[in-house]
Amino acid sequence: MDDAKRNEIIDLLAKAYNMELETVLTFIANAEWLDGIRAKHIKDSLAADVQEEIGHAQMLAKRIKVLDGRIPGSMELKMTQNTLQPPSDSVDVLDVIKGVIDVEEAAVDQYQIIIEATEGVDPVTQDLCITLKGDEEEHRREFKGFLQEALKM
Repeated sequence: MDDAKRNEIIDLLAKAYNMELETVLTFIANAEWLDGIRAKHIKDSLAADVQEEIGHAQMLAKRIKVLDGRIPGSMELKMTQNTLQPPSDSVDVLDVIKGVIDVEEAAVDQYQIIIEATEGVDPVTQDLCITLKGDEEEHRREFKGFLQEALKM
């Protein structure tokens, strides 16, 4: 793989790494912030997903290093998850559910970009991102179920 392609892949992995870490922060905040009976399953799911998202970030960091890239530090991270900020009303589970779906869709899209960028040049990174994309699709499906349930109440 030439240096330009390797650097492109590292940049794409670094963006996904950033996204995973931001998701950890917003999941923790929302899991602690939400109140009420309707919030219990959402809170439990977010809290459980924190460890999985940390694991994703660790796998991405390892792959960046293997490709001779530099893993971004906290000062290089950019926070962009506007729709997943804790709502002003701690019982507003609907906003949180929609925010989770938004960030999961963004993650699925980012992994798809990496999968396409690595086609034929980096099967190891491609395989990793196929797995991570599947995990994010599962999270998205779970929260789409929560959304359907919330809209029926």
